[in-house]
Amino acid sequence: MTSSIGQSIEILCNEQGLDRDMVIEAMKEAVKAAARKQFRAHDKTGEGIQVDWNNEEGMIEISAQKTVVEEVENPFEELSLEEAQELAGDDVEIGDSLLIPLPNEDMGRIAAQTAKQILVQKVREAIREKVYEEYIDRKGELINGTVKRFERGDMIIDLGNNLEAFVPRPEQSRGEMWNQGERIRVVIVDVSKDQKGQQIKASRASSELLKRLFEMEVPEIYDETVVIKSAVREPGDRAKIAVSSNEKDVDPVGACVGMKGSRVQAIIKELRGEKIDIIEWSDEPSVFAANALSPAKVSQVRITDIVNRQMEVIVGEDQLSLAIGKKGQNVRLAARLVGWDIKIVSEELLKKEIALKMGKMMASGEAVPITALEGVTAPQAETLGEKGISDVEALAATSVDDLVDFLDVSLDEAERILSSAKSIVAAKNVEIGIEPEPETAEETAVEDAVAETVEEVADEAEESPEADSEVAADETAEAAEETVEADEADEKGDS
Repeated sequence: MTSSIGQSIEILCNEQGLDRDMVIEAMKEAVKAAARKQFRAHDKTGEGIQVDWNNEEGMIEISAQKTVVEEVENPFEELSLEEAQELAGDDVEIGDSLLIPLPNEDMGRIAAQTAKQILVQKVREAIREKVYEEYIDRKGELINGTVKRFERGDMIIDLGNNLEAFVPRPEQSRGEMWNQGERIRVVIVDVSKDQKGQQIKASRASSELLKRLFEMEVPEIYDETVVIKSAVREPGDRAKIAVSSNEKDVDPVGACVGMKGSRVQAIIKELRGEKIDIIEWSDEPSVFAANALSPAKVSQVRITDIVNRQMEVIVGEDQLSLAIGKKGQNVRLAARLVGWDIKIVSEELLKKEIALKMGKMMASGEAVPITALEGVTAPQAETLGEKGISDVEALAATSVDDLVDFLDVSLDEAERILSSAKSIVAAKNVEIGIEPEPETAEETAVEDAVAETVEEVADEAEESPEADSEVAADETAEAAEETVEADEADEKGDS
Protein backbone atom coordinates (compact mmCIF):
# COMPACT_ATOMS: atom_id res chain seq x y z
CA MET A 1 0.00 0.00 0.00
CA THR A 2 1.43 3.40 -1.04
CA SER A 3 0.46 7.05 -0.91
CA SER A 4 -1.76 6.41 -3.93
CA ILE A 5 -4.30 5.19 -1.37
CA GLY A 6 -4.67 8.76 -0.16
CA GLN A 7 -5.38 9.96 -3.70
CA SER A 8 -7.95 7.20 -4.20
CA ILE A 9 -9.71 8.22 -1.00
CA GLU A 10 -9.90 11.83 -2.15
CA ILE A 11 -11.39 10.79 -5.52
CA LEU A 12 -13.93 8.51 -3.84
CA CYS A 13 -15.03 11.22 -1.43
CA ASN A 14 -15.46 13.77 -4.22
CA GLU A 15 -17.42 11.43 -6.50
CA GLN A 16 -19.77 10.06 -3.85
CA GLY A 17 -19.94 13.09 -1.60
CA LEU A 18 -18.64 11.08 1.36
CA ASP A 19 -16.91 12.33 4.46
CA ARG A 20 -13.14 11.74 4.25
CA ASP A 21 -12.75 10.77 7.92
CA MET A 22 -15.56 8.25 7.55
CA VAL A 23 -13.85 6.61 4.56
CA ILE A 24 -10.50 6.46 6.36
CA GLU A 25 -12.17 4.91 9.40
CA ALA A 26 -13.84 2.33 7.15
CA MET A 27 -10.48 1.52 5.55
CA LYS A 28 -8.82 1.08 8.94
CA GLU A 29 -11.53 -1.34 10.02
CA ALA A 30 -11.17 -3.29 6.76
CA VAL A 31 -7.39 -3.62 7.05
CA LYS A 32 -7.63 -4.54 10.73
CA ALA A 33 -10.14 -7.28 9.96
CA ALA A 34 -7.92 -8.61 7.16
CA ALA A 35 -4.81 -8.54 9.36
CA ARG A 36 -6.58 -10.45 12.11
CA LYS A 37 -7.66 -13.01 9.56
CA GLN A 38 -4.06 -13.35 8.39
CA PHE A 39 -2.83 -14.08 11.91
CA ARG A 40 -5.67 -16.49 12.60
CA ALA A 41 -4.50 -18.40 9.53
CA HIS A 42 -1.40 -19.13 11.57
CA ASP A 43 -3.57 -20.34 14.47
CA LYS A 44 -3.14 -17.09 16.32
CA THR A 45 -5.79 -14.81 17.77
CA GLY A 46 -4.56 -11.60 16.22
CA GLU A 47 -6.25 -9.59 18.99
CA GLY A 48 -3.23 -7.33 19.38
CA ILE A 49 -3.44 -5.82 15.90
CA GLN A 50 -3.64 -2.01 15.62
CA VAL A 51 -4.20 -0.05 12.40
CA ASP A 52 -3.54 3.70 12.02
CA TRP A 53 -3.70 6.21 9.20
CA ASN A 54 -0.55 8.20 8.47
CA ASN A 55 -1.94 11.45 7.14
CA GLU A 56 1.44 12.82 6.06
CA GLU A 57 2.41 9.72 4.10
CA GLY A 58 -1.15 9.02 2.97
CA MET A 59 -0.97 5.37 3.88
CA ILE A 60 -2.09 2.71 6.34
CA GLU A 61 0.27 1.60 9.15
CA ILE A 62 -0.19 -1.80 10.79
CA SER A 63 1.21 -2.62 14.23
CA ALA A 64 1.10 -5.66 16.48
CA GLN A 65 1.11 -5.73 20.27
CA LYS A 66 3.91 -8.11 21.42
CA THR A 67 5.11 -9.20 24.84
CA VAL A 68 8.84 -9.21 25.70
CA VAL A 69 9.94 -12.72 26.75
CA GLU A 70 13.20 -14.44 27.50
CA GLU A 71 12.58 -17.22 24.97
CA VAL A 72 10.25 -16.65 21.99
CA GLU A 73 7.74 -19.43 21.37
CA ASN A 74 5.12 -17.45 19.40
CA PRO A 75 6.73 -14.89 17.06
CA PHE A 76 3.32 -13.31 16.24
CA GLU A 77 2.69 -12.34 19.87
CA GLU A 78 6.12 -12.48 21.53
CA LEU A 79 9.42 -10.62 21.20
CA SER A 80 12.88 -11.41 22.58
CA LEU A 81 14.52 -9.03 25.01
CA GLU A 82 17.35 -8.30 22.57
CA GLU A 83 14.93 -7.33 19.74
CA ALA A 84 12.86 -5.24 22.10
CA GLN A 85 15.88 -3.31 23.37
CA GLU A 86 17.02 -2.66 19.79
CA LEU A 87 13.61 -1.20 18.95
CA ALA A 88 12.73 0.61 22.17
CA GLY A 89 15.98 1.03 24.13
CA ASP A 90 17.71 -0.58 27.08
CA ASP A 91 14.94 0.30 29.53
CA VAL A 92 12.79 -2.55 28.21
CA GLU A 93 12.36 -5.47 30.58
CA ILE A 94 10.94 -8.99 30.45
CA GLY A 95 7.13 -8.86 30.53
CA ASP A 96 6.82 -5.44 28.91
CA SER A 97 4.36 -4.99 26.02
CA LEU A 98 5.47 -3.18 22.87
CA LEU A 99 3.65 -2.04 19.73
CA ILE A 100 5.75 -3.31 16.84
CA PRO A 101 5.21 -2.00 13.25
CA LEU A 102 4.48 -4.73 10.69
CA PRO A 103 5.36 -4.51 6.99
CA ASN A 104 2.20 -4.23 4.89
CA GLU A 105 3.58 -6.92 2.61
CA ASP A 106 3.20 -9.43 5.46
CA MET A 107 -0.55 -9.39 4.98
CA GLY A 108 -0.40 -11.42 1.79
CA ARG A 109 -2.59 -11.41 -1.31
CA ILE A 110 -5.61 -13.11 0.28
CA ALA A 111 -5.63 -10.74 3.23
CA ALA A 112 -5.35 -7.75 0.90
CA GLN A 113 -8.30 -9.03 -1.14
CA THR A 114 -10.30 -9.44 2.05
CA ALA A 115 -9.48 -5.88 3.04
CA LYS A 116 -10.67 -4.65 -0.35
CA GLN A 117 -13.99 -6.51 -0.09
CA ILE A 118 -14.62 -5.22 3.41
CA LEU A 119 -13.74 -1.69 2.35
CA VAL A 120 -16.13 -1.81 -0.61
CA GLN A 121 -18.89 -3.04 1.69
CA LYS A 122 -18.20 -0.32 4.22
CA VAL A 123 -18.26 2.36 1.53
CA ARG A 124 -21.55 1.03 0.18
CA GLU A 125 -23.04 1.15 3.65
CA ALA A 126 -21.82 4.70 4.05
CA ILE A 127 -23.33 5.74 0.73
CA ARG A 128 -26.70 4.16 1.59
CA GLU A 129 -26.68 5.82 4.99
CA LYS A 130 -25.96 9.17 3.33
CA VAL A 131 -28.80 8.68 0.82
CA TYR A 132 -31.17 7.65 3.59
CA GLU A 133 -30.36 10.70 5.72
CA GLU A 134 -30.74 13.00 2.73
CA TYR A 135 -34.04 11.64 1.38
CA ILE A 136 -35.95 10.29 4.40
CA ASP A 137 -37.41 13.74 5.07
CA ARG A 138 -38.30 14.22 1.40
CA LYS A 139 -41.09 11.65 1.25
CA GLY A 140 -43.99 13.07 -0.73
CA GLU A 141 -41.69 15.39 -2.67
CA LEU A 142 -41.82 15.68 -6.46
CA ILE A 143 -38.52 14.88 -8.21
CA ASN A 144 -37.40 14.85 -11.84
CA GLY A 145 -35.41 12.11 -13.50
CA THR A 146 -34.78 10.13 -16.65
CA VAL A 147 -36.07 6.66 -17.44
CA LYS A 148 -32.90 4.55 -17.32
CA ARG A 149 -34.03 0.92 -17.69
CA PHE A 150 -36.64 -1.68 -16.75
CA GLU A 151 -36.00 -4.59 -14.38
CA ARG A 152 -38.67 -7.29 -13.92
CA GLY A 153 -41.44 -4.75 -14.41
CA ASP A 154 -39.85 -2.08 -12.21
CA MET A 155 -38.91 1.22 -13.83
CA ILE A 156 -35.47 2.54 -12.82
CA ILE A 157 -35.14 6.33 -12.78
CA ASP A 158 -31.78 8.09 -13.03
CA LEU A 159 -31.78 11.04 -10.61
CA GLY A 160 -28.22 12.12 -11.41
CA ASN A 161 -25.10 12.05 -9.21
CA ASN A 162 -24.97 8.22 -9.49
CA LEU A 163 -28.33 8.03 -7.73
CA GLU A 164 -31.31 5.97 -8.83
CA ALA A 165 -34.95 5.58 -7.81
CA PHE A 166 -37.28 2.75 -8.72
CA VAL A 167 -40.98 2.73 -9.56
CA PRO A 168 -42.44 -0.75 -8.88
CA ARG A 169 -45.23 -1.99 -11.11
CA PRO A 170 -48.03 -1.28 -8.55
CA GLU A 171 -46.87 2.35 -8.39
CA GLN A 172 -47.01 2.81 -12.16
CA SER A 173 -50.05 4.46 -13.71
CA ARG A 174 -52.22 2.22 -15.83
CA GLY A 175 -52.03 3.07 -19.50
CA GLU A 176 -48.76 5.02 -19.29
CA MET A 177 -45.93 3.85 -21.54
CA TRP A 178 -42.43 5.18 -20.99
CA ASN A 179 -39.34 4.82 -23.15
CA GLN A 180 -35.71 4.77 -22.11
CA GLY A 181 -34.27 8.28 -21.96
CA GLU A 182 -37.61 10.08 -21.42
CA ARG A 183 -37.85 12.76 -18.77
CA ILE A 184 -40.26 11.83 -15.99
CA ARG A 185 -41.71 13.31 -12.81
CA VAL A 186 -42.28 11.02 -9.84
CA VAL A 187 -43.09 11.48 -6.17
CA ILE A 188 -40.99 9.86 -3.42
CA VAL A 189 -43.10 7.43 -1.38
CA ASP A 190 -40.46 5.61 0.69
CA VAL A 191 -36.75 5.49 1.48
CA SER A 192 -35.21 2.21 2.63
CA LYS A 193 -32.25 1.65 4.91
CA ASP A 194 -31.84 -1.99 3.89
CA GLN A 195 -28.57 -3.04 2.31
CA LYS A 196 -30.18 -4.76 -0.67
CA GLY A 197 -31.98 -3.32 -3.67
CA GLN A 198 -32.85 0.24 -4.60
CA GLN A 199 -33.30 2.68 -1.76
CA ILE A 200 -35.61 5.37 -3.13
CA LYS A 201 -39.10 4.14 -3.97
CA ALA A 202 -41.07 6.49 -6.22
CA SER A 203 -44.57 6.53 -7.67
CA ARG A 204 -46.61 7.69 -10.63
CA ALA A 205 -49.85 6.33 -9.12
CA SER A 206 -49.87 8.07 -5.73
CA SER A 207 -52.40 10.77 -4.84
CA GLU A 208 -49.43 12.76 -3.55
CA LEU A 209 -48.26 13.17 -7.15
CA LEU A 210 -51.59 14.82 -7.99
CA LYS A 211 -51.26 17.18 -5.01
CA ARG A 212 -47.70 18.18 -5.92
CA LEU A 213 -48.68 18.87 -9.53
CA PHE A 214 -51.50 21.17 -8.39
CA GLU A 215 -49.07 22.95 -6.07
CA MET A 216 -46.81 23.56 -9.08
CA GLU A 217 -49.54 24.81 -11.40
CA VAL A 218 -51.74 26.80 -8.98
CA PRO A 219 -50.01 29.75 -7.25
CA GLU A 220 -52.94 30.09 -4.82
CA ILE A 221 -52.18 26.60 -3.49
CA TYR A 222 -48.48 27.32 -3.21
CA ASP A 223 -49.12 30.47 -1.12
CA GLU A 224 -51.83 28.61 0.88
CA THR A 225 -54.70 30.84 -0.18
CA VAL A 226 -56.29 27.66 -1.52
CA VAL A 227 -55.82 24.44 0.47
CA ILE A 228 -55.93 20.86 -0.82
CA LYS A 229 -58.06 18.92 1.67
CA SER A 230 -57.91 15.47 0.10
CA ALA A 231 -57.23 13.74 -3.20
CA VAL A 232 -57.92 10.26 -4.56
CA ARG A 233 -57.06 8.55 -7.82
CA GLU A 234 -57.66 5.54 -9.93
CA PRO A 235 -54.38 6.08 -11.80
CA GLY A 236 -54.59 6.57 -15.52
CA ASP A 237 -58.37 6.83 -15.48
CA ARG A 238 -59.91 9.34 -13.09
CA ALA A 239 -59.13 11.43 -10.01
CA LYS A 240 -60.95 13.70 -7.58
CA ILE A 241 -59.37 16.48 -5.53
CA ALA A 242 -61.11 18.53 -2.82
CA VAL A 243 -60.05 22.14 -2.25
CA SER A 244 -61.12 25.02 -0.02
CA SER A 245 -60.26 28.69 0.20
CA ASN A 246 -58.91 30.68 3.13
CA GLU A 247 -60.27 33.87 1.58
CA LYS A 248 -63.96 34.47 0.84
CA ASP A 249 -63.34 36.29 -2.44
CA VAL A 250 -61.23 33.45 -3.90
CA ASP A 251 -63.07 30.62 -5.65
CA PRO A 252 -60.98 27.49 -4.91
CA VAL A 253 -62.37 25.47 -7.82
CA GLY A 254 -61.95 28.32 -10.29
CA ALA A 255 -58.38 28.93 -9.14
CA CYS A 256 -57.50 25.28 -9.80
CA VAL A 257 -59.22 25.18 -13.18
CA GLY A 258 -57.52 28.34 -14.41
CA MET A 259 -58.35 30.60 -17.33
CA LYS A 260 -60.11 28.46 -19.94
CA GLY A 261 -58.99 25.39 -18.01
CA SER A 262 -55.30 26.07 -18.63
CA ARG A 263 -54.07 24.98 -15.20
CA VAL A 264 -55.96 21.73 -14.90
CA GLN A 265 -55.26 20.88 -18.54
CA ALA A 266 -51.52 21.10 -17.87
CA ILE A 267 -51.93 18.55 -15.08
CA ILE A 268 -54.12 16.28 -17.21
CA LYS A 269 -51.41 16.37 -19.88
CA GLU A 270 -48.73 15.43 -17.33
CA LEU A 271 -50.89 12.49 -16.18
CA ARG A 272 -51.40 11.43 -19.80
CA GLY A 273 -55.11 12.13 -20.09
CA GLU A 274 -56.32 11.18 -16.62
CA LYS A 275 -59.69 12.88 -15.95
CA ILE A 276 -59.76 15.15 -12.90
CA ASP A 277 -62.82 16.32 -10.92
CA ILE A 278 -62.12 19.41 -8.79
CA ILE A 279 -64.48 19.45 -5.80
CA GLU A 280 -65.24 22.23 -3.33
CA TRP A 281 -64.63 20.91 0.18
CA SER A 282 -67.15 21.37 3.01
CA ASP A 283 -66.94 20.55 6.70
CA GLU A 284 -70.55 19.33 6.46
CA PRO A 285 -70.32 15.66 5.35
CA SER A 286 -73.65 15.72 3.52
CA VAL A 287 -72.69 18.81 1.50
CA PHE A 288 -69.21 17.47 0.82
CA ALA A 289 -70.65 14.15 -0.38
CA ALA A 290 -73.09 15.90 -2.70
CA ASN A 291 -70.22 17.91 -4.19
CA ALA A 292 -67.96 14.86 -4.44
CA LEU A 293 -70.47 12.97 -6.59
CA SER A 294 -70.10 15.54 -9.36
CA PRO A 295 -71.09 15.57 -12.20
CA ALA A 296 -74.25 13.93 -10.79
CA LYS A 297 -76.90 16.18 -9.21
CA VAL A 298 -77.94 15.03 -5.75
CA SER A 299 -81.51 15.39 -4.44
CA GLN A 300 -80.86 14.60 -0.78
CA VAL A 301 -78.20 13.18 1.56
CA ARG A 302 -79.22 11.22 4.65
CA ILE A 303 -76.74 10.37 7.42
CA THR A 304 -77.66 6.82 8.44
CA ASP A 305 -74.84 6.04 10.90
CA ILE A 306 -72.61 8.78 12.28
CA VAL A 307 -70.40 6.44 14.32
CA ASN A 308 -69.60 4.17 11.38
CA ARG A 309 -69.63 7.09 8.92
CA GLN A 310 -72.36 5.81 6.64
CA MET A 311 -74.78 7.81 4.50
CA GLU A 312 -77.43 7.42 1.81
CA VAL A 313 -77.45 9.72 -1.19
CA ILE A 314 -80.77 10.08 -3.01
CA VAL A 315 -80.71 10.96 -6.70
CA GLY A 316 -83.26 11.12 -9.49
CA GLU A 317 -83.59 8.28 -11.95
CA ASP A 318 -81.88 10.36 -14.64
CA GLN A 319 -78.87 10.95 -12.32
CA LEU A 320 -78.46 7.40 -11.05
CA SER A 321 -75.95 6.19 -13.64
CA LEU A 322 -73.93 9.42 -13.35
CA ALA A 323 -73.76 9.17 -9.57
CA ILE A 324 -72.62 5.55 -9.63
CA GLY A 325 -70.28 5.98 -12.58
CA LYS A 326 -68.72 3.41 -14.87
CA LYS A 327 -68.31 0.19 -12.89
CA GLY A 328 -69.05 2.18 -9.71
CA GLN A 329 -66.02 4.42 -10.18
CA ASN A 330 -67.67 7.76 -9.37
CA VAL A 331 -69.25 6.71 -6.08
CA ARG A 332 -66.12 4.73 -5.15
CA LEU A 333 -63.86 7.76 -5.59
CA ALA A 334 -66.37 10.04 -3.83
CA ALA A 335 -66.53 7.70 -0.83
CA ARG A 336 -62.74 7.67 -0.54
CA LEU A 337 -62.57 11.44 -0.93
CA VAL A 338 -65.18 12.13 1.76
CA GLY A 339 -64.13 9.27 4.04
CA TRP A 340 -67.68 7.93 4.41
CA ASP A 341 -69.46 4.86 3.10
CA ILE A 342 -71.90 6.12 0.47
CA LYS A 343 -74.96 4.22 -0.69
CA ILE A 344 -76.67 5.57 -3.81
CA VAL A 345 -80.48 5.28 -3.76
CA SER A 346 -82.88 6.36 -6.50
CA GLU A 347 -85.89 8.47 -5.56
CA GLU A 348 -88.27 5.82 -6.88
CA LEU A 349 -86.68 3.09 -4.79
CA LEU A 350 -86.70 5.34 -1.72
CA LYS A 351 -90.42 6.04 -2.12
CA LYS A 352 -91.13 2.32 -2.33
CA GLU A 353 -89.01 1.61 0.77
CA ILE A 354 -90.72 4.40 2.73
CA ALA A 355 -94.17 3.23 1.66
CA LEU A 356 -93.35 -0.33 2.71
CA LYS A 357 -92.01 0.74 6.12
CA MET A 358 -94.92 3.08 6.74
CA GLY A 359 -97.40 0.38 5.78
CA LYS A 360 -95.91 -1.96 8.36
CA MET A 361 -95.89 0.76 11.01
CA MET A 362 -99.48 1.74 10.27
CA ALA A 363 -100.67 -1.85 10.43
CA SER A 364 -99.01 -2.33 13.81
CA GLY A 365 -99.96 1.09 15.18
CA GLU A 366 -96.32 2.08 15.71
CA ALA A 367 -95.25 5.71 15.72
CA VAL A 368 -93.94 6.81 12.33
CA PRO A 369 -90.48 8.46 12.62
CA ILE A 370 -89.94 11.89 11.13
CA THR A 371 -87.18 10.52 8.89
CA ALA A 372 -89.88 8.63 6.98
CA LEU A 373 -91.10 11.95 5.57
CA GLU A 374 -89.75 12.64 2.12
CA GLY A 375 -87.69 15.83 2.00
CA VAL A 376 -86.90 15.98 5.73
CA THR A 377 -83.14 15.78 6.26
CA ALA A 378 -81.42 14.02 9.14
CA PRO A 379 -80.23 17.33 10.71
CA GLN A 380 -83.81 18.67 10.51
CA ALA A 381 -85.15 15.52 12.17
CA GLU A 382 -82.50 15.88 14.88
CA THR A 383 -83.51 19.53 15.45
CA LEU A 384 -87.17 18.58 15.79
CA GLY A 385 -86.22 15.81 18.20
CA GLU A 386 -84.50 18.37 20.41
CA LYS A 387 -87.81 20.28 20.47
CA GLY A 388 -89.66 17.17 21.64
CA ILE A 389 -91.07 16.34 18.19
CA SER A 390 -89.89 12.79 17.68
CA ASP A 391 -92.52 11.30 15.36
CA VAL A 392 -94.91 12.24 12.56
CA GLU A 393 -97.91 12.43 14.92
CA ALA A 394 -96.20 15.09 17.03
CA LEU A 395 -95.10 16.92 13.89
CA ALA A 396 -98.66 16.98 12.51
CA ALA A 397 -99.80 18.69 15.71
CA THR A 398 -97.19 21.44 15.35
CA SER A 399 -98.16 24.86 14.02
CA VAL A 400 -96.76 26.19 10.76
CA ASP A 401 -95.20 29.19 12.52
CA ASP A 402 -93.38 26.97 15.01
CA LEU A 403 -92.11 24.78 12.19
CA VAL A 404 -90.73 27.80 10.34
CA ASP A 405 -89.01 28.91 13.54
CA PHE A 406 -87.64 25.47 14.46
CA LEU A 407 -86.25 24.55 11.04
CA ASP A 408 -85.48 28.01 9.68
CA VAL A 409 -87.34 27.23 6.44
CA SER A 410 -89.77 29.18 4.27
CA LEU A 411 -93.51 29.21 4.95
CA ASP A 412 -94.18 27.16 1.81
CA GLU A 413 -91.66 24.53 2.85
CA ALA A 414 -93.10 24.36 6.37
CA GLU A 415 -96.62 23.95 4.98
CA ARG A 416 -95.44 21.19 2.64
CA ILE A 417 -93.80 19.27 5.51
CA LEU A 418 -96.84 19.76 7.74
CA SER A 419 -99.25 18.67 4.99
CA SER A 420 -97.18 15.55 4.36
CA ALA A 421 -97.18 14.72 8.08
CA LYS A 422 -100.94 15.18 8.37
CA SER A 423 -101.53 12.98 5.33
CA ILE A 424 -99.49 10.18 6.89
CA VAL A 425 -101.33 10.50 10.21
CA ALA A 426 -104.69 10.41 8.43
CA ALA A 427 -103.68 7.35 6.43
CA LYS A 428 -102.42 5.65 9.57
CA ASN A 429 -105.67 6.37 11.43
CA VAL A 430 -107.70 4.86 8.60
CA GLU A 431 -105.41 1.83 8.58
CA ILE A 432 -105.95 1.15 12.27
CA GLY A 433 -109.68 2.00 12.19
CA ILE A 434 -109.81 5.49 13.73
CA GLU A 435 -112.44 7.70 12.05
CA PRO A 436 -111.58 11.38 11.46
CA GLU A 437 -113.13 13.77 13.97
CA PRO A 438 -116.55 15.18 12.75
CA GLU A 439 -116.97 18.90 12.19
CA THR A 440 -118.94 20.91 14.80
CA ALA A 441 -122.50 22.09 14.08
CA GLU A 442 -121.31 25.70 13.99
CA GLU A 443 -118.61 24.94 11.40
CA THR A 444 -121.16 23.04 9.28
CA ALA A 445 -123.69 25.91 9.40
CA VAL A 446 -121.14 28.52 8.39
CA GLU A 447 -119.81 26.42 5.52
CA ASP A 448 -123.38 25.74 4.23
CA ALA A 449 -124.25 29.45 4.36
CA VAL A 450 -121.10 30.44 2.48
CA ALA A 451 -121.71 27.78 -0.16
CA GLU A 452 -125.36 28.89 -0.67
CA THR A 453 -124.38 32.55 -1.06
CA VAL A 454 -121.65 31.74 -3.54
CA GLU A 455 -124.12 29.78 -5.67
CA GLU A 456 -126.60 32.70 -5.71
CA VAL A 457 -123.97 35.22 -6.79
CA ALA A 458 -122.74 32.82 -9.45
CA ASP A 459 -126.28 32.53 -10.88
CA GLU A 460 -126.59 36.31 -11.06
CA ALA A 461 -123.25 36.53 -12.85
CA GLU A 462 -124.48 34.10 -15.48
CA GLU A 463 -127.60 36.26 -16.11
CA SER A 464 -125.41 39.38 -16.54
CA PRO A 465 -122.44 38.29 -18.67
CA GLU A 466 -121.38 41.89 -19.31
CA ALA A 467 -120.52 42.28 -15.61
CA ASP A 468 -116.85 42.59 -14.91
CA SER A 469 -115.35 39.40 -13.54
CA GLU A 470 -113.39 41.19 -10.84
CA VAL A 471 -116.53 42.96 -9.54
CA ALA A 472 -118.41 39.66 -9.48
CA ALA A 473 -115.66 38.09 -7.46
CA ASP A 474 -115.70 40.97 -4.97
CA GLU A 475 -119.47 40.77 -4.62
CA THR A 476 -119.22 37.05 -3.99
CA ALA A 477 -116.75 37.56 -1.19
CA GLU A 478 -118.72 40.42 0.36
CA ALA A 479 -121.99 38.48 0.22
CA ALA A 480 -120.37 35.50 1.84
CA GLU A 481 -119.02 37.66 4.66
CA GLU A 482 -122.47 39.29 5.23
CA THR A 483 -124.17 35.91 5.38
CA VAL A 484 -121.71 34.62 7.94
CA GLU A 485 -122.10 37.77 10.06
CA ALA A 486 -125.93 37.48 9.89
CA ASP A 487 -125.82 33.86 10.95
CA GLU A 488 -123.56 34.68 13.86
CA ALA A 489 -125.94 37.49 14.96
CA ASP A 490 -128.94 35.16 14.84
CA GLU A 491 -127.11 32.61 16.94
CA LYS A 492 -126.29 35.27 19.56
CA GLY A 493 -129.96 36.41 19.57
CA ASP A 494 -131.18 32.87 20.13
CA SER A 495 -128.83 32.48 23.01
